[in-house]
Amino acid sequence: MNGPTAEGRKHGPGTKGGKSKTTTEGRKLSRSFSWLALLGTLLVIAGIVGLIYTGVATLTSMLLFGWLLLIGGIVALAHAIESRGTNYFWLGVVVAALNLAAGVVVIRHPEGTAEALTMFAALLFLTGGVFRLVGSVVVRGPQMGWTLLQGAFGLLLGLLVLFDWPHSSLYVLGVFFSLALLFDGLGLIAIGVGGRRIVSMVSDRLEAPGPATHSPPKAPGDGRK
Repeated sequence: MNGPTAEGRKHGPGTKGGKSKTTTEGRKLSRSFSWLALLGTLLVIAGIVGLIYTGVATLTSMLLFGWLLLIGGIVALAHAIESRGTNYFWLGVVVAALNLAAGVVVIRHPEGTAEALTMFAALLFLTGGVFRLVGSVVVRGPQMGWTLLQGAFGLLLGLLVLFDWPHSSLYVLGVFFSLALLFDGLGLIAIGVGGRRIVSMVSDRLEAPGPATHSPPKAPGDGRK
């Protein structure tokens, strides 16, 4: 009686163990994508709430900005201390001090910081809109219509923010912050759901039974000694 062939050993218990391991990894990966989709859902909810309560969103964004500056200053100071004795030591100390000072100012005066940043955003919109309008008229490229539209939109947005300043500082930054949360959350949801579908498709293909393997026909006289 013939023993198990090499092909039979190849598709034996080792293959089942490999499939089980692949299934476990697929479940872990699918769970990770689920957490990603959950995080995206939380960001979408935060963005919608921020669009409703723009004043709170503006204050929250300013406080987060201030704490980020503080943390960045502490990290920069630690790097500067590690690099003492080099040519970049004092530069690192100056950068860390500026970050720390800016973080303290932003946290202590979030309303004034919001007004200053809103004015800066309005001037940025105005400058960008004027440059796009002038550039599209001078260059007259194939995308002239879209460039004119973008320039006009930027100019109009800058004028609206500037004419309503400083009252516009209560909602402009909050709207931008909330929209960023909303679109980031939608992107994470899309990645999480799409990733789960891809993992499910790959797992189903790997778990599907393969074609049955048949042993080769025996030649006459193989059973004789």
